[in-house]
Amino acid sequence: MKALLNKLGIQEVNAGACVGPDGWITDPQGKKLISYNPTTNEPIATVIQAGPETYERVAAAAHQAFLDWRTVPAPKRGQVIRDLGNALRELKEPLGDLVSLEMGKIRVEGHGEVQEMIDISDFAVGLSRQLYGLTMQSERPQHRMFEQWHPLGVVGVITAFNFPVAVWSWNATIAAVAGDTVLWKPSSSTPLCAIAVQHICNRIMADHGLTGIFSLAIGSGRDVGELLLNDSRLPLVSFTGSTKVGRHVSETVARRFGRTILELGGNNAIIVTEDANLDLATRAILFGAVGTAGQRCTTTRRIIMHKQIAGELTQRLVGAYKQVRIGDPLEDGILMGPLVNGAAVEEMFEALQKAQDQGGEIVYGGHMLPELGPNFVEPTIVKMPEQTDIVRQETFAPILYLLEYEDFDEAIHIHNDVPQGLSSAIFTESMRYMERFLSVTGSDCGIANVNIGTSGAEIGGAFGGEKETGGGRESGSDAWKAYMRRQTNTVNYSSELPLAQGIRFGD
Repeated sequence: MKALLNKLGIQEVNAGACVGPDGWITDPQGKKLISYNPTTNEPIATVIQAGPETYERVAAAAHQAFLDWRTVPAPKRGQVIRDLGNALRELKEPLGDLVSLEMGKIRVEGHGEVQEMIDISDFAVGLSRQLYGLTMQSERPQHRMFEQWHPLGVVGVITAFNFPVAVWSWNATIAAVAGDTVLWKPSSSTPLCAIAVQHICNRIMADHGLTGIFSLAIGSGRDVGELLLNDSRLPLVSFTGSTKVGRHVSETVARRFGRTILELGGNNAIIVTEDANLDLATRAILFGAVGTAGQRCTTTRRIIMHKQIAGELTQRLVGAYKQVRIGDPLEDGILMGPLVNGAAVEEMFEALQKAQDQGGEIVYGGHMLPELGPNFVEPTIVKMPEQTDIVRQETFAPILYLLEYEDFDEAIHIHNDVPQGLSSAIFTESMRYMERFLSVTGSDCGIANVNIGTSGAEIGGAFGGEKETGGGRESGSDAWKAYMRRQTNTVNYSSELPLAQGIRFGD
């Protein structure tokens, strides 16, 4: 453990906030936060959290840094992110291992998360030369009309435990090339991952003679989180977490006329039609439902399968689930690690009880695995007679609900009849089914896939969802616009002063 942290530049874990290179603050009034290994429930390290005074120091430094950073040409800002991406390449293995150790996802997924950081860094570097505006035709002679994009300010980023480093990078790399500075409040379940990333950022900032571009404030939502949400120096807050907390985030930030990017709950379904390739579907469902122990916002939680193939698909899934090796996520060959903590285990089994009370039948799994550790469970398949209340809720655990349909319109109705709208997929060989699923009357989600699963989005596309998922977009495409302010400009290069719409005002 110590060797792993040393590789990441962490000599001593006693920090809760950062203002720049070697500027770690140990708050004398800060509360202690213990990081636990979910595989064993043993403590890894103790972190001193930020109190109000420390938060103020960090936020003030981030704002001051923004005033200079916004004037740096965007391609120059991109060079900083290029170096950050290269540093992440060098440290992919130890940082990925730390993600697995502290969060509990299997090693290949931990390394994959760091690869996402590398990928979005590459994307952001290219973007630094492509922050395009538009030129419009003015109705007035000898007038030029166009729009441009300016840096926004300090961007607050609040991340969840399940992607403790990647989601920060989706926001931070694009915000940085857009000319913003970033203040990060990570999940209290994964503080070491955030500290490791901040150490890397400190080194890159020092190489470029910078401070305050990337800052960190570790603390509870009640303390640091509320300060961040109410801070008018932060025009944008990007929040990843539950719908319940996201609603509070949205209301609080909107009250001061700030902006939000919300990535909230998902209740993702796959429709499997009667003509689907069941080999492909089974493999995609297995990864989507079991990957990260069901703790992804894009986890597959519902299968809506045609009655003709329901029996065979159920059999195939049970067979695939039986082959899942569960254990220490850092061991080779393991496909599923633990849930993040005991509360997640309790939530899973409360949901399973409700599912059974509402007519569900467990066809595989449904047990704790105390011999492996306190947070290990079996991935579970539940056949439901209909889409009940518990199926409409998001349970952050490896529970897969099986539902049947006869008519494709019925399948679409079942699919959309949940409050969440993040990711969706269909497995079919029919062009008509595919096009109907992707049409305006098909999937109502922000992500809709054909013959691939709901999980594993690439950074090139904008990531986010609709309804109670929040409506925000991060990562690729034109998501960069959320981190900037739009300005419309009109230049009159004539010697006259014509008004728009042909208005004449006086002589």
